[in-house]
Amino acid sequence: MPQANFYSKPTSVYWTCKALLDQRTISQLTQIQNVKGWRLGAIIHRLKHEYGWPIHTEYTSPGHVALYSLAPGTDRAALRFPKSAKSLAQGEDAA
Repeated sequence: MPQANFYSKPTSVYWTCKALLDQRTISQLTQIQNVKGWRLGAIIHRLKHEYGWPIHTEYTSPGHVALYSLAPGTDRAALRFPKSAKSLAQGEDAA
């Protein structure tokens, strides 16, 4: 039987989309601190490959922590949004 929240919690997906749209650079630690989520890499992968978001990934040294940010100049109106973050498409900030 499929589980509705198997991949990521809707709050984690929403938080990730909002943080990127707010031009923040985020990491797994940032997500843990904000929404106690552990699936940032999976969410970023889906946003890039399934929804076509232009997300930039940079790796730090020596820990090789991934830092994610939305490409500068990205048009919010051109983005496709996951179900749990649809309200962000119109610029709404309430979850």
